[in-house]
Amino acid sequence: MTKKLYITFALLGSLLITSCDSFLDIQPIGKVIPNTLSEYRALLTEAYSQPLFDRGVTEFRTDEVTIRDNEYDQNYYSEIEKWNDSNPIPGTREFAWSNYYSIIYYANAIIDNRDKITEGTQEDIDQLVGEAYLLRGYMHFLLVNLYGQPYTKDGAPETKAIPIKLDIDLEKTPSRNTVSEVYTAILNDIESARKLIHCKEWEKQYSYRFSTISVDAMESRVYLYMGKWQETYNSAEKVLSQKSSLEDFNKENSKIPNDFQSTEVITAYEYVCKDVDKAFRATPMLKEKYDRNDLRPNKYFDVADKNGNFPVLKCGSTQFSCSFRTGEIYLNAAEAAVHLNKLSEARGRLLKLIENRYTPEGYTLKKNEIEAMSQEALLAEIQEERTKELAFEGHRWFDLRRTTRPRIEKVIDGKTYILEKDDARYTLRIPQAAIDANPELQH
Repeated sequence: MTKKLYITFALLGSLLITSCDSFLDIQPIGKVIPNTLSEYRALLTEAYSQPLFDRGVTEFRTDEVTIRDNEYDQNYYSEIEKWNDSNPIPGTREFAWSNYYSIIYYANAIIDNRDKITEGTQEDIDQLVGEAYLLRGYMHFLLVNLYGQPYTKDGAPETKAIPIKLDIDLEKTPSRNTVSEVYTAILNDIESARKLIHCKEWEKQYSYRFSTISVDAMESRVYLYMGKWQETYNSAEKVLSQKSSLEDFNKENSKIPNDFQSTEVITAYEYVCKDVDKAFRATPMLKEKYDRNDLRPNKYFDVADKNGNFPVLKCGSTQFSCSFRTGEIYLNAAEAAVHLNKLSEARGRLLKLIENRYTPEGYTLKKNEIEAMSQEALLAEIQEERTKELAFEGHRWFDLRRTTRPRIEKVIDGKTYILEKDDARYTLRIPQAAIDANPELQH
């Protein structure tokens, strides 16, 4: 295949289709070559529109979600809930692989052809290419956190994870890069994006697109997952200096914070729970984490079903599209500040979030508790707050991986299933179809 870009752009409605002949398991089709800025923007819109639901599905592997009493959902997700990755029953929902690399292909096509784009201002071309860099980095970030060991685990940075793909050559069959190499590539893409993206905030209908604040928000999350606390804190504070708004749950018209129209949303890219929204049931154990002065249960949970589990109100419609929001950034800043022994700053960021989630009386009580906490207790409180605040948004599994990788025990239909501490199943297996297409992925 030549280096020329042969791909039908989004306005003609074609997609990348599967092929078993390449490592990516994708192949471009059509022979319409984008030239203008509007055509390349359509190409990037096609990339943005590709489904990404794996973060939502990982919630079943955690301690906060179970599957509703429905035969189809049980058959589709039960093996995931039980961490049975080695020999799941036929019909089990598979985690994606090619979707991420399809999006990376689109991003690389734009980056590779940036100097050939016509009929647009340089500023708008830069914005487009910057978004492509950030999208490419974000796909590698999701992949390495699904299929690579957690960066913060001893020895993990030098272990093999996933291939880095920075070009549009589908004939290459690259091997897996190390966790450290992948994170370096992600950070490089963030820096490239920072130099090019200039739009601070999009109109609501375009809020899925990356902005200047998206760059800092993503950087904050990446450094958090690396355990680089000063960098996490700096990036989070940079976000909050530009956008610090929170939904006040004491106000009657407040929105659920992962609603794309919420004042908290920075980037409304992923509809994380699209594939799982009806199947989700919050466990009583999660519901009990919220105290009686916390206003979130009424926003996040519906009434219990016959089994005592709770339908979830934070998903079920495409309006719940969110990749980055300020609630997360407050928690990133607070966690990093604790590790840096900036306890006053950590308390301040945590309490600002809690003030908007509790009744006034409850906030006063909680404030007194937090003010008296030791550094260790404050860290535990912040991590517990992440569980409650970010529930059902695709963060819990990744948070468990990057922190303690604890032992989890589940009793399902009278049978006990255990994920041991530091269990190898905290990292997903690369799909067999991808390995069959490229045996190098075994090494």
